[in-house]
Amino acid sequence: MKIKEFIVVEGKDDTVAIQRAVTADTIETNGSALSPKTLQRIKHAQAKRGVIVFTDPDYPGRRIRALIEQAVPEVKHAFLPKQQAIAKNGKSLGIEHASDGDIRAALQAVYTPNLTEQAEEITRDDLLYAHLIGHPSAKARRQRLGEILAIGDTNGKQLHKRLIMFQISAEQFGAALTQLNQEENNE
Repeated sequence: MKIKEFIVVEGKDDTVAIQRAVTADTIETNGSALSPKTLQRIKHAQAKRGVIVFTDPDYPGRRIRALIEQAVPEVKHAFLPKQQAIAKNGKSLGIEHASDGDIRAALQAVYTPNLTEQAEEITRDDLLYAHLIGHPSAKARRQRLGEILAIGDTNGKQLHKRLIMFQISAEQFGAALTQLNQEENNE
């Protein structure tokens, strides 16, 4: 599988894992130290071939993603669920620990934000009613919903923003909630 866009990753081990799974060029942020020079490289890469942000599913990865998204809003996003990014020893988390198949699947499910059209908005009340915010199980439900929709792990505010940014329709949202509720009822 060949990827046209540059893939932004956090470090060298992530680059090795990406290049083991697909044919692609990467830009490394060198961890959470996202320098102005690196942001400039990402802007240039976006202008030339496009960029996919593929950071670790942890706080530093979400922070890097947010900084890049703020500087270059039109970047695409790939997300890897935490379970697929845990090292065999269970002590570290990162793209570098994912299987080739999981990396390819995440890159095939890339989201492109639509910055011009507004999707049918899913409201804060919808999130509250679905027990995705303001409920004891909200965090676990958001995490699983993020996996189902392939939009990553979020807090309540980030979830609302991503649903809008990636134009998740009310129908897609409803289908994902139905799956989530069925899974919980089968436990």
